[in-house]
Amino acid sequence: MSRFLYSRRVQVEAAEPPAPRYDSVDDETLNGDDGGADGSDNLKLKPSESNVTEDLEPFMGVKVRRKASRIRDYVGDYLDVQTRPYLMKILEKQGDRKVLFADKVLKFTGSGKMKRRILLITDCAIYIVDPDIDALKRRIALAAVEKLCLSELSDNFFAIIIPTEYDLLMASTRKTEIVTVLVDATKNASDYELEVSLSNRFEYNPSAEMVKEVQFEDTEG
Repeated sequence: MSRFLYSRRVQVEAAEPPAPRYDSVDDETLNGDDGGADGSDNLKLKPSESNVTEDLEPFMGVKVRRKASRIRDYVGDYLDVQTRPYLMKILEKQGDRKVLFADKVLKFTGSGKMKRRILLITDCAIYIVDPDIDALKRRIALAAVEKLCLSELSDNFFAIIIPTEYDLLMASTRKTEIVTVLVDATKNASDYELEVSLSNRFEYNPSAEMVKEVQFEDTEG
């Protein structure tokens, strides 16, 4: 079993600049090679210093918050999907029209590399789209999602656990909004409460044959 190692210094009260969009993140923001800096299979994930979380029900008062998060407004569709014909075509082909969330995110592969993707959430499914070739990479029915995994620290990472397929590890400055939308959408679509698991160590399956462990550490310096 391979392991990701994410280590960061948490400054709860620190002032922070506006959150960056991931379409401007360069490949060195996170160590996105096949291995860690020392050539091992451990990947140190370094999030943006401007990440935030909100004091909302899915986090049950456990996750580290920042003051700026309390005044953040949710927009939902940050890409204006209706003005993007290729996204509309993907949704219409699936008979899906109600977009609850849309934004660019970072997706991590089984080898630890990161890829820019568009995350769409509708009232029925999750869509992962490649913005470079305007192609649908994956559609996941909300009913197939078992739970969401997050750390207890202030960071941008989250995993979507799908037992019947394979899981997703992603990063977004809008993580809290994504989690909240998924919890609400699942409850409305399937009438059950999606589990949100908060732990500084969890496992996920980037493929049917692979298990990865993600470990978060609060460090000084």
